[in-house]
Amino acid sequence: MDDKANEAMRAAEATQSSAFKFGNERAEAMLRLQKELLDRCEQASRDWFTRVKSETELWIGLATKLAETRSVPDAIKLYQECILQRVEMAKADAQRLSEECGTIMQKVNRSLTNGWSVGST
Repeated sequence: MDDKANEAMRAAEATQSSAFKFGNERAEAMLRLQKELLDRCEQASRDWFTRVKSETELWIGLATKLAETRSVPDAIKLYQECILQRVEMAKADAQRLSEECGTIMQKVNRSLTNGWSVGST
């Protein structure tokens, strides 16, 4: 082989090596992003389970108090208090959901705008 052929072969090998390295970096970045998103989803699942448990306790508490109530005005007052607590829980739910979605979107957006480069997540 002549020098030009050798140079072309070395250039092709370098290009292939560079392309493989770039592809490998992208795959690693994508796997890191997927792991971060999975971790975030698992944490959100634990948080929501805790939240559902607290709502269950709220309604059980209401049922217990209603069983002890002797008048309609007291029962109405208990319902009102319970509903107010539930409204506050709903507001907290909306805030949490908004924050969780925002965090996930930021991670995905950061990865996409960085072209899946290493360390982009």
